[in-house]
Amino acid sequence: MPTRLFFGNGAVRKLAKARLPEGCGLIITGGTSTTRLGYVDRVADVLRQAGHETAVYNKVQPNPTIEGVRECAALCRAAHISFIVGLGGGSSIDTAKAAAVMATNDGDWWDYVHGGTGGGKRIANAGLPVVAIPTTAGTGTEADPFTVITNGEEKIGGGGEKCFPAISVVDPDFMMTVPPHLTAYQGFDALFHATEGYIANVATPLSDAYALKSIELLAKYLPAAVKDGSDLEARTQVALASTLSGMVESTSCCTSEHGMEHALSAFYPKLPHGAGLIMLSEAYYSFFADKSPERFTAMAKAMGVVTGHLPEAERPMAFVKALVELQKACGVDGLKMSDYGITKEDMAKCAANARHTMGGLFELDPYALSLDETTQIMMNAYK
Repeated sequence: MPTRLFFGNGAVRKLAKARLPEGCGLIITGGTSTTRLGYVDRVADVLRQAGHETAVYNKVQPNPTIEGVRECAALCRAAHISFIVGLGGGSSIDTAKAAAVMATNDGDWWDYVHGGTGGGKRIANAGLPVVAIPTTAGTGTEADPFTVITNGEEKIGGGGEKCFPAISVVDPDFMMTVPPHLTAYQGFDALFHATEGYIANVATPLSDAYALKSIELLAKYLPAAVKDGSDLEARTQVALASTLSGMVESTSCCTSEHGMEHALSAFYPKLPHGAGLIMLSEAYYSFFADKSPERFTAMAKAMGVVTGHLPEAERPMAFVKALVELQKACGVDGLKMSDYGITKEDMAKCAANARHTMGGLFELDPYALSLDETTQIMMNAYK
C-alpha cells in the first residue's frame, strides 16, 4: 500500500508541506455539503499556502458515472492540471482516481475495465498524482487501488497499481456532520470490506491482521458514532477501521457480496451501497458460515463474542448473530429492498448481472457459488 497516509484531527494541515507537482490542482467533489461545510475552502487554503492554485469540479453523483470521469479527464487536459484532489465520499475519490488515469492515457475509462462490456486493457501510463481526502468512513478507497464506476446498468470495480492515491488525508474533523443513517451505511461498508477480505481465498496474514482489527473497532465504536456524531473518539476509531479495511482490499479482496450489491445499485441508483450490503448480509453470511467455520468463529471473537462455551457447530453462526445485533444497535436492521422499488422478481436478473460484471469476485469466495445459489441468497435477503 504505497500511499503516504496522514491520519488524525487536523491532519489536513499537513498538506501544506506535502510534495506535490508544481502547478494547478483540481478538487473533485460532489453535491453541496463539502462546499457548504467549508471543506473545499479549507483544502484550497492549505494548498494555496504551498503555492498551489486550485480549480473545482463539483458534479460527482452518489454512484459515480463514466460521464463524470470523462468530464473531469477532459478538464484536466484542457486546464493543464498537475494533480487531483478527491474530496468527499468514495464517489468523489473514485472519480478522481479514474480521471487521473484518463488524463494521461488514451481512450476511455471503460477500455481499462475488466468485466462486463469493459475492454480489459492494461493501464499503460501512471496517472496524475491523486490526493484522497475522505469525508466519510466506509469505502477505504483512500488506502486501495480500486474505483467503482457506473456505465449504464453496469457498476464495476476497476483500477490497479496505478490507481493508488499518492497521498491520503484521513481527518475525522471532516466526518463529524455525517447523519446517523449514512454513518451506519458507511460503517457497514467498511465492516464488509474487512469480513469479505477475511474469508476470501486470497487472504494473507497481513490482511487478516488489518481485517480483525477493523472488525473489532467497528463492533465497539460504530453504534456510538451513529448515536452521537459529535463523539470524536468514536468518529476517529471508525475512520481508522475504514482505512484499515481499505488496506484489507489492497492485501486481500472483496468477495461476491460486493458483486451482488453492485448489481442492485446499478439497476437502482438511489440505493446507497452500504444499505444494499446490509440488506444482503444476513442471508449471505448465513450461507457461508459452514463453508469457512474457523474464520467465522474468529470474526465472532473479534466482535466480542465469547465462543468457548458454545458447541463447536454453533460457533460460526455466532458471527451472524452478532452482525444482526450490531445492525439493531445502529438502527438499520429494518432496511427493505422493497422500499427502493426493488421487486423479488428482480433477484434473478441482479444475480446474473453480478456474475457478468463482477465475476472475478465470485472466484475469490471460500466456496464456488452457482448462479442458482447466488439467486437464492438474494431471494433469501429480500424484504
